[in-house]
Amino acid sequence: MTRYRTFDRSRLRLLPLAERQHDMAADDCLPLAAPAEPFEHPDWNELIDRLVAARRAGRPIVLMTGAHPIKLGLSRYINDLIARGWISHVATNGAGVIHDFELAYFSGSTESVARYIRAGQFGLWQETSRLNELACSAAAAGDGLGETVGRTILDESPPGGALSVAAAAYRAGIPLTCHVGIGNDIVHEHPNCDGGAWGAASYTDFLIFAATIEQIEGGVFLNVGTAVMGPEVYLKALAMSRNVAHQRGGEIRRFTTAVFDLADLPSDWRRGTPSKDHPQYYYRPWKTILERTVADGGVSYFFRGDHRRTIPTLWRDLRRSESPAGASPLIV
Repeated sequence: MTRYRTFDRSRLRLLPLAERQHDMAADDCLPLAAPAEPFEHPDWNELIDRLVAARRAGRPIVLMTGAHPIKLGLSRYINDLIARGWISHVATNGAGVIHDFELAYFSGSTESVARYIRAGQFGLWQETSRLNELACSAAAAGDGLGETVGRTILDESPPGGALSVAAAAYRAGIPLTCHVGIGNDIVHEHPNCDGGAWGAASYTDFLIFAATIEQIEGGVFLNVGTAVMGPEVYLKALAMSRNVAHQRGGEIRRFTTAVFDLADLPSDWRRGTPSKDHPQYYYRPWKTILERTVADGGVSYFFRGDHRRTIPTLWRDLRRSESPAGASPLIV
């Protein structure tokens, strides 16, 4: 037992979600082909070509994403890409699974931190605590957290289940993996949270993710809106995969990476990251995803833009590539 005083969670009061004001409702999720300003970039078509080539070759296309695409109402776009075979693995953080779960069951998600932190109520909602039960179930079964959540939503068919990325992945038979940091997520506040269960289930997800990265030669890794979790989890999984490949005389070096973010990089970012005395040296997507891990034969791309432009444009262009002419009208 620890020698230090720990916080007594039995003193906490959790309120029902019916008393929470959602900042995002299921009705805010964008319909497919909703009017949106298209995203343009001189390297964009090259990425589309590489995604098409990876799919035709049966190589993995990995979407590593933070929670914001879900919070911005883009779930339908991701789910349709999954259903059409354009994504073979989704990886996200704890917040991504929480927002996905809340949208599926309660038709709303996202709370005002400024409002609820003042009242001492931020994150302390009864129904969301069920995710702690699912983490325990996943750990006991030796399953990943993502597959457990996806399977549960698919089996129970809650009102917003069609919006769930976890359920879409499970339905398609592809992994959705959840990579948590203990203490990062609202469910870790709850009295029924078992840190060991979250660790076990998320570590299973990490090993599932590493098994996908082991096959990434010729594939594509898309990092969307995650500046720390995504690059770090990817880096460790790639290190493990290359270690095994090198032992058998193989290699993992010819693949494509792309970073989608709101942060900006200098136009000559391909010349390399700046020195350690520059703040952008510590921007992990640049040095990890765009530079170091593709230095031996890979290709990388950086796209700065609002996810509400980049993801619908990605969906549109991949849809168009499905037709022989590559430019068929979209029918949703």
